[in-house]
Amino acid sequence: MSNPDQIQRIMFDELDIRGVVSGLKKTCSDCFENHDYPSVIKQVLGEMLAAVSLLSSNLKFEGRLILQAQGQGNVRLLMAETNQHRDVRAIARLEGEVPDNATLTELLPKGQVVLTIEPENGQRYQGVVPLGGENLAKCLESYFVSSEQLPTYVQLASDGETAAGLMLQVLPAEGSGQDDWERISLLASTLKSDELLELDNETLLYRLFHEETCRLYEPDSVQFTCTCSRERSLASLKLVGKDDLFELLKEEGMIDVSCQFCNRHYRFDQTDVEALFSTSGVADHTQNIH
Repeated sequence: MSNPDQIQRIMFDELDIRGVVSGLKKTCSDCFENHDYPSVIKQVLGEMLAAVSLLSSNLKFEGRLILQAQGQGNVRLLMAETNQHRDVRAIARLEGEVPDNATLTELLPKGQVVLTIEPENGQRYQGVVPLGGENLAKCLESYFVSSEQLPTYVQLASDGETAAGLMLQVLPAEGSGQDDWERISLLASTLKSDELLELDNETLLYRLFHEETCRLYEPDSVQFTCTCSRERSLASLKLVGKDDLFELLKEEGMIDVSCQFCNRHYRFDQTDVEALFSTSGVADHTQNIH
């Protein structure tokens, strides 16, 4: 993979079709660094990270895009998210053993895929599709066809250490011929997973579409970034309630909060909790609350 931790948009000059290709290497490593996930979970989370990196190319606002897969087995939740800066992070919630080499539907029986778009200013949107496809890519294709009426091709690949993705779509409100779309999506379907993981973007584009007039835009970087902070962690404690927090302090002496994405730890004492419920509590430059 010679285009790691980047996304690049693809434009077909003579067709009403757009595309984007992504590759993630250090990003995956950073996301998984502080987690002891089974290899099959890292593989699926890698695909989800590749998926949100592809979908970030459609973000035209400041905000978050969240992809979740939920089920009723030992894997309770798989989630990846991104924002307009291509900052990504991911998490898995497990209970008990997870079978090696399990498929997505086996990991998440009776599952569903949820795509949430949260603009910083504007209305929150959420789309849900059953986890009925053979893999995550097929679920996303079904989402775009059913929710946005956009013919879409998605391919995702991950080996647990690196991940990559390719997405092609008919341009909204354009009149691309059905024959064009069938030809392009058929060519894309000949791409093997190992090629998607290993080929650089120029070679991949030539491998698939050398008879088409298409080009790659300048790449955008993708990186793991966790948005947790001491202030946010303290603010989240307010949901627990004042009485329960003081009871916990009485028993433990301190309250420990860990970020589930990066495993960073924050500790709070009685002074912090008192300030949390005081209208005059502010943060100083050392990130302590007074």
